[in-house]
Amino acid sequence: MYERHGKRALDIAAALTLLLLLAPLMLGVALAVRLALGAPILFRQPRAGRHGLPFQLIKFRSMRPGPGEDATRLTRFGRALRASALDELPQLLNILRGHMSLIGPRPLPAAYTPRYSSRQATRLRVRPGLAGLAQAAGRNAVPWEHRLELDARYAERITLVGDLRIALRCALVLLRGTGATAPGHATMPEFRG
Repeated sequence: MYERHGKRALDIAAALTLLLLLAPLMLGVALAVRLALGAPILFRQPRAGRHGLPFQLIKFRSMRPGPGEDATRLTRFGRALRASALDELPQLLNILRGHMSLIGPRPLPAAYTPRYSSRQATRLRVRPGLAGLAQAAGRNAVPWEHRLELDARYAERITLVGDLRIALRCALVLLRGTGATAPGHATMPEFRG
C-alpha cells in the first residue's frame, strides 16, 4: 500500500514543504556558487530513472567547468558543498516532477545501466532517491559492489518505517560529515561493472 500510493504522496508533500522552508538557503547557495564558480549555477546530467528511463538530474554546480580530472576541477568550495550535501537540494524539483523520490537508490549515470548484473539492475524497479540505503551506510565511501547490493535490497522491500530509518541514518551520516568522497578519489570512481 505504501509503495504504490503513500510513498508518492509523501514525496510530493515533503518536497513542497522542504522547498518552501529551504528557499532562503537555496538562494544563498545559488549566490555562493555564482560567486565562487561563475555561471551556470546548476549542473544537469542525464541519469537513469525508474525502469532505466533517462531524466535530467539537477544539482548546484560544485566543479569548475572544462576538461580535466574531477580532482583538478573540484575546488575547496565545491568539496565543502558536496560534504554538506547542499548541492543536492535542487533535486527536490526532480522529486516534484516524478523523476525521483525522497528515499531510494541514488540516480546513477545512464551509461552505467548496461553494466549492471541482473541483481544490480533490480535497483531500476523503483524511483531513484535523494537519499538511500547506500548513503545511510556511508555515502561514497561504500564500494560499488556493496552499494549496488544495498540498492537491490531496498528495491525488494519498501516500507514507510524503512524509509524513515534511512532518512534518519542519512541525516546522522551528514552530521558526521563523512563519506562525501570514495577513499583516494575526489568524488567516486566510475562504475565499470
